[in-house]
Amino acid sequence: MATAVRICICGDEGTGKSSLIATFVKDTFVSNKIQAVLPQITIPPTPGHENVTTTLVDTSARPQDRTTLRREIRKCTVIMLVYSDHYSYERVALFWMPYFRSLGVNVPVVLCANKSDLTGDGNTAQVLEEEMLPVMAEFREIDSCIRTSAKEGRNVVEVFWLCQKAVTHPIAPLYDHKESQLKPACVDALRRVFYLCDRDQDGYLNDKEMHDFQAKSFDKPLLPGELENIKAVVSKAVPTCDISKGLDLQCFLQLNKLYAEKGRHETIWIILRKHHYTDSLSLEDGFLQPKLDVPEYASTELSPAGYRFFMDLFLIFDKDNDGGLNDQELAALFAPTPGLPPSWVETSFPSSTVRNEAGHITLQGWLAQWSMTTFLEPKTTLEYLAYLGFEGPNARDSTTAALKITKPRKRRRRPGRVDRNVVLCYILGSSASGKSTLLNAFLNRPFDALYHPTIKPRRAVNSVELGGGKQCYLILEELGELEPAILENQAKLDACDLICYAYDSSDPESFSHIVELRKRYPQLDELPAIYTALKADCDKTTQRSELQPDAYTAALNMSAPLHVSVTWHSISELFVALAEAATNPSTAFPKTEEAPDRTSLYMALGATTCAALAAFMIWRRSTSSM
Repeated sequence: MATAVRICICGDEGTGKSSLIATFVKDTFVSNKIQAVLPQITIPPTPGHENVTTTLVDTSARPQDRTTLRREIRKCTVIMLVYSDHYSYERVALFWMPYFRSLGVNVPVVLCANKSDLTGDGNTAQVLEEEMLPVMAEFREIDSCIRTSAKEGRNVVEVFWLCQKAVTHPIAPLYDHKESQLKPACVDALRRVFYLCDRDQDGYLNDKEMHDFQAKSFDKPLLPGELENIKAVVSKAVPTCDISKGLDLQCFLQLNKLYAEKGRHETIWIILRKHHYTDSLSLEDGFLQPKLDVPEYASTELSPAGYRFFMDLFLIFDKDNDGGLNDQELAALFAPTPGLPPSWVETSFPSSTVRNEAGHITLQGWLAQWSMTTFLEPKTTLEYLAYLGFEGPNARDSTTAALKITKPRKRRRRPGRVDRNVVLCYILGSSASGKSTLLNAFLNRPFDALYHPTIKPRRAVNSVELGGGKQCYLILEELGELEPAILENQAKLDACDLICYAYDSSDPESFSHIVELRKRYPQLDELPAIYTALKADCDKTTQRSELQPDAYTAALNMSAPLHVSVTWHSISELFVALAEAATNPSTAFPKTEEAPDRTSLYMALGATTCAALAAFMIWRRSTSSM
């Protein structure tokens, strides 16, 4: 919201511009003659009100002052256009409004009919309809209109308040007077607000949800009877609305349309700003991307609050209770967002995670997908937490409360587990060695004997249960044609927790690819690794390599390759082994010869030395005394 309002008071000579300013500032009518153009006045923010500084700029309509007038109009944020009789009223449409347009200014105009004490009160509504509304219809820049009297103090404060509101709560982004409709961007924003407030996603704001909406938006509860009044107003405006279950989206939008039509658009702005919308009806950058510092060698994961939020979302939108989110349910869930995250689309979501027999993502797959997203691109998770309405345990919590940062992983060779629940493993191997089939088996997909070459990098994520019942999320990634670029990128290697070297045990040329790969990229030696012989159900063949796989790994002091097949039920043991190695990286480095434990020998020697020294000191004392 704007924090500074600059009001340029314009109009013909003698319409009472200076008198309006003087009455507003002094809170009384100045009957003595005042100077033709008052000096600029700055009014500081009023305690207890919006934090807005207001500057009042008086102007002259004389031709010789036209240069100053142009300069001030171009500097202002709102124009108060004053008229007081028929002649000055005609000049509004014939001169002033076209003049503003000729200057290219794009600021709201508040139309003020001053000196109403001279024309009589009359019927205000009739005056508005017959006098002001036609000119407002012709010039959409006119934000609002009001009748005032500086002499009687009538609506003087109100006209300046309207000017301030035209800047701090502009009607233009919200409502189209010509079409008599809320603008599309406003409808989209209010639709998202409705979505977030409809906690049970039944399509209605029930009484409790309306009370919660009121408390969040206006920081105060609905008074007794107010909710019934709101329902009555909506029912009258939209007779077809059935409010027995609460307000549906149509009723909610109609209620806000009534606010706009009655000049209460500040109410709409209060709602939107409480839900982090800017004056351009986009969500605040700081709300979508709060500050998150991730130290080097650390990673990001979902916190318990984050997992609970995404689990609750899944359960709410699984309307048919089949344990999976179908296309319609996913579309409803992502309705308040720009759509699926781009990275999900690029990886052909939901093929990257666990699905049921119907092809719909399961709760296990849903949590795994968000775990992978948080690990690889935490900013995306933060952005979607904001879109989807995450609220932390405390009201002031930002979306970062849904994330946690792990301890930096600096020394992989040091014994012990790393503080991570999400780990990344690169699968490296020759073409047709079975890497893609391995990823399919990881996601419980049926075996497909047809070969599909991998062009783009492909990921798969699933949960793995470790010893002691601890669960972690394992991300397997085959690199495709980008393998050279990724292996030369140190940042990509630093993010990786484990390398799985996979070869086809039935293809004599397969293992040599791994040997050449390690020679070409010596930096891979700095990463923990596991060697895997795939297609163990096929006839094993001798590898055309200087050393056979078992001898090669033995020469490196590494464990022998694990022989597995995706057609075996024991394939899950490989994924457990990968997860265990990633979370306990020192076990996946070359083994070192353990030095014999000489602790007992050192203790015995120390004790003997101390005893001998004590005996020598006693002997010296006894001889010196003799």
